[in-house]
Amino acid sequence: MGKKKRKKRKLKRRQGATAGLAAAADRHECYQKSVQSPQADLDFFCARFAERRSRQPRSLREDFCGTAYLSSHWLRGGAERTALAVDLDPETLAWGELHNLRPDIAERIELRCADVRSISSPKVDLACAMNFSFCVFKQRADLRRYFDAVAEGLADDGVFVCELYGGTEAIVEIEESREVEDFTFTWEQAKYNPITNETLCHIHFTFEDGSRIDKAFTYDWRLWSIPEVRELLEEAGFRSVDVYWEAVDEDGDGTGEHHLSTEEQNQEGWLVLIVAAK
Repeated sequence: MGKKKRKKRKLKRRQGATAGLAAAADRHECYQKSVQSPQADLDFFCARFAERRSRQPRSLREDFCGTAYLSSHWLRGGAERTALAVDLDPETLAWGELHNLRPDIAERIELRCADVRSISSPKVDLACAMNFSFCVFKQRADLRRYFDAVAEGLADDGVFVCELYGGTEAIVEIEESREVEDFTFTWEQAKYNPITNETLCHIHFTFEDGSRIDKAFTYDWRLWSIPEVRELLEEAGFRSVDVYWEAVDEDGDGTGEHHLSTEEQNQEGWLVLIVAAK
């Protein structure tokens, strides 16, 4: 899943080797190439912020930041920009600091290894939680606590953007594959519990020689619905919560373009960006 254009193909699971090209590959680099589209995200963020505030944001908080890839692109957009990048995994943060933070931007970012629910300062103009990351919170109280922290950590006119997915295929065991440069990205939905809406998903990378990084990343999430997320954001004090639906092409693949919407037909798979303004 993610902003990269989705090409769906059901595959049989392959038990890949860890030798060959896979042994030399870096899972974080593969993730950035196959899942993240930082400039497209930032263009969307800034456009939505400007529509609401008639100015451009200057400070960004990237929650669940991983390698801080998005923050690094944000900082390259102007010397006045600052960033706070928050994640619980020190190894991933260290990788991002080494590979993504050029000397000319490193002094304008704080990498913080912490629970995003504990962060309320410094106040920022813009906050985000991309790639469905907040779905790690499975209980309503935990997600509400996170949204409370986001609201508290925003400036008085701050804006928060988060990403959510769903659709008829979101709750079935399936693998989707697409080619990315010199490797194949596979998204696997391995398990779904309809009683709790919990889902277990994996990302695999397969290389030209047949070698594979199996379960390069694993996600144990709750699949929240759009109404649930909107209601919790409103309870956390956001004055407006809008849904931007991703358009699809004639093949049913996501285009990466999002439009403001209040009613849509369900699809096999959909992505939305939810924009919450204080």
